[in-house]
Formats: sequence, C-alpha cells, structure tokens
Amino acid sequence: MGTRAAVAGASGYAGGELLRLLLGHPDLEIGPVAAGATAGRPVTELHPHLPQLGHLVFAETSAEVLADADIVFLALPHGQSAALAEALPADLPVVDLGADHRLGRAEDWESFYDTPYAGEWPYGLPELFREQLVGASRIAGPGCNATAMTLALGPLLAAGLVDPTDVVTQTASGTSGAGRGLSLGLLGSEVMGDVAPYKVAAHRHVPEVRQSLRRLAGSEVTLSYTPTLVPMARGILATCSARTRASEQQLRDALHAAYDDEPFVHVLPAGRWPHTAATVGSNACQVQVALDADAGRAVVVAAIDNLGKGASGQALQCANLALGLPETAGLTASGVAP
Repeated sequence: MGTRAAVAGASGYAGGELLRLLLGHPDLEIGPVAAGATAGRPVTELHPHLPQLGHLVFAETSAEVLADADIVFLALPHGQSAALAEALPADLPVVDLGADHRLGRAEDWESFYDTPYAGEWPYGLPELFREQLVGASRIAGPGCNATAMTLALGPLLAAGLVDPTDVVTQTASGTSGAGRGLSLGLLGSEVMGDVAPYKVAAHRHVPEVRQSLRRLAGSEVTLSYTPTLVPMARGILATCSARTRASEQQLRDALHAAYDDEPFVHVLPAGRWPHTAATVGSNACQVQVALDADAGRAVVVAAIDNLGKGASGQALQCANLALGLPETAGLTASGVAP
C-alpha cells in the first residue's frame, strides 16, 4: 500500500480537484474521503468526472475518520479547519487549504473572521518559502488570489526594486474561487456577460498578501487591492504595480533569478502576456513584467488556475515537500487547451 491521503471537504471544488490529482499521484493513494452535508452520498454524484471513485461514498467529517491516513488535506470553509486540526495527532501531517492558519497576527484574523484565532502554520508557497515546508507536519495553504499576487510581486520586493509603500493590485477571478455553495451572485444568469468588482478595499486576502510581501521586503507594505469577478469557471489574472526606479531589464532579471529553476512558475518571453486559459488544469503560474516609464511603475501580471496553483495543486506540492517526495509528483505544468 502507498501513503494514504485523507481529504475533508471532498465534495467541494477544491476537494474534488484534490481527488483528481491524487488519482494520478505515483506515491499517494486516496484514503478517507469526508464531507459535511453530503456525507453518505456517492462521490461520483458530486464528481461525475471521477469514475474511478464510483465505489466510494463520502464519510462523516471527524478526526477519528481522518486520522486513519498518513496525511490529511482540509478543504473546508474558512473557520472550520482549526478545531478539526487540533483534534488530529500532532505527528500526522496536515495541509489546510482554508484561511484558519495563514495569518501571524490575531488582529488581522479578527478583522475578517468570526471564529477564534488559531495561530499560524508555515505558509505553503514553495517558490518563496520552501525551506519551512520540507518535513513540516502542519502547512497553511495560501489563498488563490494571494498566490497570484505574491508570486508576481515577491521577487521584486525581495530585490528592493519596487517601493513597498505604493503597491496596487487587481485580480480577475473565476466563479469557482467562491466555492460550491449556492449564491445568487454566482448563478450563471447573473455572471454571464458581466464583470463586477467585489469586496473593494475589504478583501480578506489583503492581510495575507501584506504579510508575505512584508517578510520578503523586510519592511511594511501598503497594498490597495481590487478584486473582480469574471464569467469563467477557473482562473485568476493578477495585475500588480508598484513605483520603481529600476529598468525593465532589472525587473525581468529579478523574476528570472527567482523562477528560472522552478518547475511551475514560468517567466514569459518579452512581449508575451499571461493567459488564464493556458494554466487551466495545471499547477503552473505564468508571469510577465513591463516598465511603465511615464508613470514610473513596474507592472507585473500573473495567471494561475485558482483550483490548481491557487488551491489543490499547491496543496499537493506542499504535501510532497512535507513527506520527502519529489516536489513535482502528481502535478503538471501543462495546461489544457483549447
């Protein structure tokens, strides 16, 4: 038998994507598959694209069920992971896809969530924080928008090439990023043919992004962030800018230095810009940078699949590091086209 992986919240979009990826992993096999309201229903009723799991039903979500595994993925709504994780054995590796353990400051958590602050776990963005993930027993998966923005800006701030007090970002996100729950604003007839901002100046990923960028920059970061919802199922396109005195070549060199040896983050050739469709179904991130000389700003664009590099793919990448497996096992940098 291989290493058994349990998935809580397996009936959701991120949970379903984790199951799909686990089916193709050479060293992991699917163990307990747990859900909330859908417990007792066949897995293929919610995930008909996974016929190999036709023999499984969703189990009740409990620490006892999940502990019968070698690693646990928590793909639960924000605020629901902490109590469950606390009940699991301390030596059982856990990767939390939710927000419960991302933030290092209690006041940041309390500004956006109504459950008690649960403390901070190592932040699961391997390209920028790999050292703390190798062999870790607890890992906090980043948010999807936060992943795209941090990968775009992190190397430039770490290299001191952009002003950390003047960062402006905007994301265009697909509807699956909001989860599988029913919501009027996510109905097909509401989102088709429309683009709209949401949670302007009040998005819960802001303290998470500020925290990561602050650690990379070595100083406080001022961030203005505007998310938008666009009529597609999967994908995030993050457009980020910051004041700079660097040349475009210096900006490009910093991105290449950070990512040329990375299997999943690709700096595109000059003149080519990231596309969300090119990353669908993959764990890839495409990045491009330009200098807006008139405004004196660096403009960095990143594209990811919010369910891949933005959630389940990245969680599996982190699990590989925690378990001492090849980091790329079960993952691909190749998207699906057309």
